[in-house]
Amino acid sequence: DILEGCMSPLVLSPYSGWVLDRVIEQSAPETESSRSSSPTESSALPNRSPSLEKLSSASRHGSPPPSSTEPSETKGNDDLSLLEMDQEVFPAVLPSKVTQVEGCIQLYEKIHKLKGKKGLRQRQEQQEQMVRAVHDLANEQLKRFDELKELKQHQEFQDLQEVMEKSSKEAQGQQEKLKEEHRHRAKILNLKLREAEQQRQRQEELERLRKEEGQERLRRLYSIQEEVLQLNQQIDPNYRHKDLPRIDLSAYSNRGNQICGLVSGLIRTTSERGFPTPADVANTERALQEMRGLISSMQQEIAAAVEEKRRDEEQERQKQEELLKKEQVKAQTPAPAQQSEGKQQKEGLQVKAEESTMQWYQQLQDAAEQCVASFSEISNCKDNKEVKKIKTDLQKAATIPVSQISSIAGSQLREIFDKINNLLSGKSVQSGGRTVSVTQHPQGLEFVYYKLAEKFVNQGEEEVASHRDAAFPIAVVASGIWEIHPRVGDLFLAHLHKKCPYAVPFYPALKEGTSMEEYQRMLGYQVKDSKMEEQDHFLKRMSGLIRLYAAIIQLRWPYGNKQGTHPHGLNYGWRWLAQMLNMEPLADVTATLLFDFLEVCGNALMKQYQVQFWKMMVFIREDYFPRIEAITSSGQMGSLIRFKQFLEECLQQKEIPLPKGALQSSFWKS
Repeated sequence: DILEGCMSPLVLSPYSGWVLDRVIEQSAPETESSRSSSPTESSALPNRSPSLEKLSSASRHGSPPPSSTEPSETKGNDDLSLLEMDQEVFPAVLPSKVTQVEGCIQLYEKIHKLKGKKGLRQRQEQQEQMVRAVHDLANEQLKRFDELKELKQHQEFQDLQEVMEKSSKEAQGQQEKLKEEHRHRAKILNLKLREAEQQRQRQEELERLRKEEGQERLRRLYSIQEEVLQLNQQIDPNYRHKDLPRIDLSAYSNRGNQICGLVSGLIRTTSERGFPTPADVANTERALQEMRGLISSMQQEIAAAVEEKRRDEEQERQKQEELLKKEQVKAQTPAPAQQSEGKQQKEGLQVKAEESTMQWYQQLQDAAEQCVASFSEISNCKDNKEVKKIKTDLQKAATIPVSQISSIAGSQLREIFDKINNLLSGKSVQSGGRTVSVTQHPQGLEFVYYKLAEKFVNQGEEEVASHRDAAFPIAVVASGIWEIHPRVGDLFLAHLHKKCPYAVPFYPALKEGTSMEEYQRMLGYQVKDSKMEEQDHFLKRMSGLIRLYAAIIQLRWPYGNKQGTHPHGLNYGWRWLAQMLNMEPLADVTATLLFDFLEVCGNALMKQYQVQFWKMMVFIREDYFPRIEAITSSGQMGSLIRFKQFLEECLQQKEIPLPKGALQSSFWKS
């Protein structure tokens, strides 16, 4: 609006038309009077009258000239041309008033223009100030707007951040909840899986136990069948005792064949339908018991016949002695020593071992001496470094595995057995980081035989004496090696008898020319610097050796040949026990050895000999134990008391327990 007012065209005042009319009316008479005097001017006046009319009409109507609609610059040019025309006309027509009016008009126009310009400048300045103020205000408002916008953005960012944090916390909480739920579900699933695995393992274990029990029962059936067949072989229907011609065993043979057929039929039936049941085992065991009873009855019948014949012979001998006494009334009375000897013979007890036993003992000692002579080159190798090295390697290869025998695991025992067996079989083995073989020297095998047997005996003397349970793992390895390499067994017995003559059994006699120190060594004592070892230490060593021997005669290597017989089985143990009871007891020694032997081997002997074994146990308690008690002093009662308690418990319970440390079937699976 301000700019439009400043730029609008100039307009004359409404009074300008009235002024022109008055001026024209007053100047009309003067004009007429002067027409005559100045025709040229009068002629020119009409030419100018249209412009004046136009001006007057414009003044009258108060409107701008026709060119007022043009821009201001065009109007200014027109006004200037109009003034020039007026200046040309009016001086001639209106010399004073018109000139004055025109001057006034021009002056008014100039003043109006100056005022317009001044107002325009003022308006422009005001406009500039207003524009600057508006600009500053706009800038300030823009700054405030930016600040508000930034504040709003910051608030929105904070709100968004708070929302994001809140949502993040919620998401994190939800995630934790999901994790916890997942952990809970995983825990439940793991428990279910563990329970399922445990259930599966239990089922597998039950199935494995069922199979093991079935296999064990099957093995039991086969062992019973084998034992029944062996017992049946003892019954010879054509048997006739050379001194008892009236004994007939055909009835025993027929019943034995029937029992064998029954057991074979049971085994055939169980093999067709799978594993045997406990009832099958019970039936075969009853058949075995019947067979044992049959054998026992047969042996009792033979023993009764022999005893009857012996009594007849004894009566006949007594009659002959009475006749001799009557004929020799004047004969001298025998010496007390001779009376004592006669009493011992009458009562059936001996001081010396049987002749056959001594021959067997001497054969073993001769074999050991021959073995030592066969590797003399290795023994006397002081100057030959190569042979000395071979000797050391072979001795280590033979003795170190025996020292490593323990009851930790069956697999370890099998590795040791395989290592010893490979060495004796001529294969190369590793020992101390070196490869060793008996083929490295012609005398190597005999040397290893001797050292291995000696090491087994030393283990009984040292390890078994200190740890009684160690007898069983050592014995089972020794038994397995003995079965494959009989030479080792003979040398083992030779070493055993030399260190423990009571294992024969025999009591070495003091011969003329033998020193007391040498005689003590013959009895099994260790003598160092002319000092004999203490009795407790001696009994401990003897106990270890007898325990090892008692374990060997009842154990077999489980992976060996099941068809063959034990190279030195329970029959040797029965013979040893019978010979011990046929000899006069020794104070402290006999009670200790009998206790150790029966504690280790009694259970196996009981199963093997049954009724005969219990008869022998009763004989020990009733007849033999009082003899031991009669020669035992008050300071030697410990071993006697232990032996007595053992006898009483076994006879009272009619059972001899398994020895402590015996190897079970589960041991070989470890």
